[in-house]
Amino acid sequence: MSWTEEKVAKLKELWGKGNTASQIAEIIGGISRNAVIGKAHRLNLSAKIKTRNAPTTKNSIKSFEEEESIKKRGRRNKFKSLIIENDFEPENPKQLEELDESVCKWPIGHPDESSFYFCGRKSLKDFSYCKLHLLYAFQPKGKKEDPSDKEEEIPQFIEKKIKSA
Repeated sequence: MSWTEEKVAKLKELWGKGNTASQIAEIIGGISRNAVIGKAHRLNLSAKIKTRNAPTTKNSIKSFEEEESIKKRGRRNKFKSLIIENDFEPENPKQLEELDESVCKWPIGHPDESSFYFCGRKSLKDFSYCKLHLLYAFQPKGKKEDPSDKEEEIPQFIEKKIKSA
């Protein structure tokens, strides 16, 4: 199959209108979808083809934009806003039987002690903890330690192999 001037002109026209490569191949006839894509690439035709978007509402666009901005933020930035706020509400001690979905479930003390309780502050949406305890539970990743920086003793079995070598 060879590209004639008429086929190339038809390809450019259909590509500009936003037809898919499969549609163009079917309309021109005798060529494959991959041949259309290859020729369009060699002709340096715009890679932006009009896509068929589903009708959207402003609410869904806004939520999509919010989701994208959340995805782009790193772990450190997600919790930075919580660190800035240092006006945490006072604890509202709760026993296990008093816990529900809306309270912080951070344990205070040891379960064997009589003074053991749960934080009881208002928890954040989709989390089991309040702002303060969320900072403890989800700490941002720090700089990874290089194993060579640690001054650890060499295990005895390795030390014996070194000496025997």
